[in-house]
Amino acid sequence: MIRRIITIDEEKCSGCGLCASACHEGAIGMVNGKAKLLHEHYCDGLGDCLPACPENAISFEEREAPAYDEAAVLAAKAAKKEPLPCGCPGTVCQTIEHDEPISEVSMPGQLSNFPVQIKLVAPNAPYFDGADLLIAADCTAYAYGSFHKDFIRGKVTLIGCPKLDDVDYSKKLLEIFRYNDIRSITVTRMTVPCCGGLTNAVKKALEKSRKDIPLKIITISPRGEIV
Repeated sequence: MIRRIITIDEEKCSGCGLCASACHEGAIGMVNGKAKLLHEHYCDGLGDCLPACPENAISFEEREAPAYDEAAVLAAKAAKKEPLPCGCPGTVCQTIEHDEPISEVSMPGQLSNFPVQIKLVAPNAPYFDGADLLIAADCTAYAYGSFHKDFIRGKVTLIGCPKLDDVDYSKKLLEIFRYNDIRSITVTRMTVPCCGGLTNAVKKALEKSRKDIPLKIITISPRGEIV
C-alpha cells in the first residue's frame, strides 16, 4: 500500500540515537552507528521522531510500505516488558487514585462552539474569525481536572486524536488558518508519542499558511500534571 512513512538520510545522521529513543513504536534502531528504520510495519507515520533529530535527518515520504501493524508493536512491547505506546506499564492500565471526594456541584462548561472535532468543523464557521484557538488532544480534557476553566474558557475549541482519526488534520487546519484571522493557537497534548501527530499537523498547517500566529504547546501527563 502507498502510505506516509519516515525516511532517514544516513549522510546527515550523526548517530546520536535520539530518534530511536523517541520512537516508542520501536521502528527505529541503530546499525553501524547510524539510525535505520528497521521495522516499516512498526512506523505509524505520525513522526514523533522528527523533532528529536538535531540534524534534521528524518522526513516523511509517500511510498509503498506495509501497513502499520499495531498488534505487532504491542506484542513486541509485551515481549520486552516495556511501557505500551499509551504509557501503560502492561496490557492493563493503572488506575490513578484520588483522595478528594467527588463534588455533587456541577461546574458550568466553557465550550463556546459546536461541533468540536477537527474533522467535522467548517473552516468558514463565523466563530473562527478573530478567535483564540485551542487545539486539544481529546485525552487532555480527561487528564486535566480544570480543563474548561484553564484552557477552554475564552477560546474556540477543536479536538482530535491522530491515532483514532484516519485523516490528515493539517489540511483542515490549513483552511482554518488561511480563511480566518486567528489571534493565537494553544495546543494541549499528552506525553504519549501519538500526540506528536497532532502537534506536527498544527505546525505543518501554520507553516503552509505563511501566517505569523503565536503558537503555544502545553504537554499534560496522565496524572494531570503540566510537564
